[in-house]
Amino acid sequence: MSQKLPIESALPDLIAALRQTGRAVLQAPPGAGKTTRVPLALLDANLCAGKIVMLEPRRLAARAAAERMAETLGEPVGQTVGYRMRGAAQVSKDTRIEVVTEGILTRLLQREPDLPGISAVIFDEFHERSLNADFGLALCLEVAGALRDDLMLIAMSATLDAAPVAALMDAPMVTSEGRSFPVETRWLEKPLPAKARRIDEMVDLIVRAERESRKTGGALLAFLPGEGEIRRAATTLSSRLPESCEIRPLFGALPFAEQQAAIRPATQGRKIVLATSIAETSLTIQDVRVVIDMGQSRRARFDPGSGMSRLVTERVSRAEATQRQGRAGRVAEGICYRLWTKGEEGALMAFPPAEIEAADLAPLALELALWGASPEDLSFLTQPPVGTLSEAQALLRMLGALAEDGRITDHGKALAKLPLHPRLGHLLLNAGPAAAPLCALCGERDPLRGAPPDLALRLELLKDAKAFASRRPYQFNRQTVERIKSEIKRLRRQSPEVSRDLSPAAMAALAYPDRIGQRRKGDIARFVLSGGKGAVMESADGLASAPFIVTLDTDGNPREARIRMAAQISLSDIRDLFADQITQVDLCEWSKRDRRVVTRKQEQLGAIVLDDQIWKNAPQDVVARAMLDGVRDLGFKFSPAAKRLVARVELLREAGHDLPDFSNDGLMATLEDWLLPMLGRERSQEDWKRFDLVPALQAALSWEQSQLLEREAPASFKTPLGRKIPIDYSGEIPAIEVRLQELFGVTRHPTIGTEPLKVTLLSPAQRPIQITRDIPGFWAGSYEDVRKDMRAQYPKHPWPEDPTEADPTLRAKRRPTAK
Repeated sequence: MSQKLPIESALPDLIAALRQTGRAVLQAPPGAGKTTRVPLALLDANLCAGKIVMLEPRRLAARAAAERMAETLGEPVGQTVGYRMRGAAQVSKDTRIEVVTEGILTRLLQREPDLPGISAVIFDEFHERSLNADFGLALCLEVAGALRDDLMLIAMSATLDAAPVAALMDAPMVTSEGRSFPVETRWLEKPLPAKARRIDEMVDLIVRAERESRKTGGALLAFLPGEGEIRRAATTLSSRLPESCEIRPLFGALPFAEQQAAIRPATQGRKIVLATSIAETSLTIQDVRVVIDMGQSRRARFDPGSGMSRLVTERVSRAEATQRQGRAGRVAEGICYRLWTKGEEGALMAFPPAEIEAADLAPLALELALWGASPEDLSFLTQPPVGTLSEAQALLRMLGALAEDGRITDHGKALAKLPLHPRLGHLLLNAGPAAAPLCALCGERDPLRGAPPDLALRLELLKDAKAFASRRPYQFNRQTVERIKSEIKRLRRQSPEVSRDLSPAAMAALAYPDRIGQRRKGDIARFVLSGGKGAVMESADGLASAPFIVTLDTDGNPREARIRMAAQISLSDIRDLFADQITQVDLCEWSKRDRRVVTRKQEQLGAIVLDDQIWKNAPQDVVARAMLDGVRDLGFKFSPAAKRLVARVELLREAGHDLPDFSNDGLMATLEDWLLPMLGRERSQEDWKRFDLVPALQAALSWEQSQLLEREAPASFKTPLGRKIPIDYSGEIPAIEVRLQELFGVTRHPTIGTEPLKVTLLSPAQRPIQITRDIPGFWAGSYEDVRKDMRAQYPKHPWPEDPTEADPTLRAKRRPTAK
């Protein structure tokens, strides 16, 4: 080797740790040489009789690492050093070091858990915390503990957060300081305005960085969040940078030859690399002197409630920003420009979240079922979220991959063998080669981003891109189309022969049974999906009026996702595909909108209704239970008699008597006990207005409680004329209102027990005259003044001088008879 790599000084300690414990965690910064030197060092030290397998999180990094190690040995790839990834492999019987992408290790473990012929497994770039790496390490730890105590395990990390994985592995940690030169960091002087277009600001910063660093020389590496931003920046920069500058995009979906061109040194002029986070740690781009960081990263986020993933653009973590900055100091002193202020740096997360915390866990749930373990049985650095995993398992049961008890089915085992998401594997196994275009399309980025959502347009494009371009006005990504076509060929080779003839929409429904959508009523094209979530599309789209659709792609909004790709499906296709999942539902429920009990007989597939008819003659007890929800919605409307009854009961309850809780909350909480038996044909708001609560409330009292109530808080006072006057218990003192003349002859004040009633004496016109709690005192005192006033107003009514001797009456004086 022409130049000693920084990792060389740490290799003796690493080899010693492996000889002693068989495990190690190697911490080394990007560019230290760990990826290309550690596997070769293990080979040179004769530590491994069998093969060394090294996992890389990205295809480009896996291939580049294999080529670099083979070059070091002076051999072509495929001899001592080879690589293996989905759809591509370069290995031979002589291969001792095999660099693989992470899913390959899972397949090896599931096929032969004891990993015969493999002596060591290396997890490179473990700090990225990919789901496959976390799962692969958990499986390897179990295999090493149960089957292979001689299996060497090494985790290599580029960050300072390596201690937790060392503790998980019970392994020593070896650190390489690496080799770096000082990097000057330049921040913005003030934060960007809220309305600023970050991509425009980033382009300006790249132009400025190129101009200010011309004397420094070397390549510039600019970090942007995704392919779209990279392409927009490249288009704008082509007219703003000197002609001597060579602009090179670098992202995962780029053809391999173009990725290689971005990594290699420029043959002439100055190279400007526009890269995603792929260039943070996995790849070493030679001769980088200047880094320009937009401060954003694109991550997949999965919403278990909607069952949909979406790419979100988030601020980088401090660890990611440090890794990006370090790319400028590998060969000489460098400069790092950051599109944020120094003050904003403190708000950044320390580390990016582990993928297991935010990813779609359906593939993991399938692998766990195939392994025959629950997450708690394995040594995960971060346990998968319970809610997300439960949703994933529910999807697998819907696809027939898991039985109700959680065990994997034969269909699930077949799905696990396919290098596809379980949804797409289910589609391929059920529809055969005809499903390959749809599977490939769903596994890639939409080649018609921005076009109407109709799936038919995409399939037309894949069938004949040239003809599509001549008759359709939509722009498409030709490189994406070529990748999809290549994937179609591979999938057709792997798919079983199936005689089933399905429409594209029916095939889509097989993969996305939880995303069959039914249009809601209204002018806006809103759909309810069979999984229970909502989705919407532009009303002008051709599918907007379709009664049923299948949604293949959305923006992932958890409240109401915007549809980006869909197909119209017929009701007959839905019935044919999901006959065993369609349920017959007798629906009896309170409608808040209609303010009445609604009874329907429906055919349902999840949350969508395939057929809806009136349920005639619904059982009365079922209607009554639904009406209880109406009562909860409408509340109580107490008549005066009901109010008095409630007040009497509450008065005695406050006095310590054992009576039911007749407060509003208490009555609501016990509706099933006291109201349900009394409901008959009530089923609407109008019926409830007419309902008399008194009998139902009285029925809630036992015979003993009713007797207690009548004794301690009687409902009425009996006047000398035999009339019953209701007693009002709603105030502090029980009260009655009675005509004054009706109490003539009363010489003892009315009481409840020993408590005098508050008596409001009324005029013949039912107007209050006097309020008293002492009738005898009133007769002896103020009655005379009242008599004088009332005789003038009501001369036809009796006003005797001595009311204690007069007879009670409600009548006026008799007219004198004519002589």
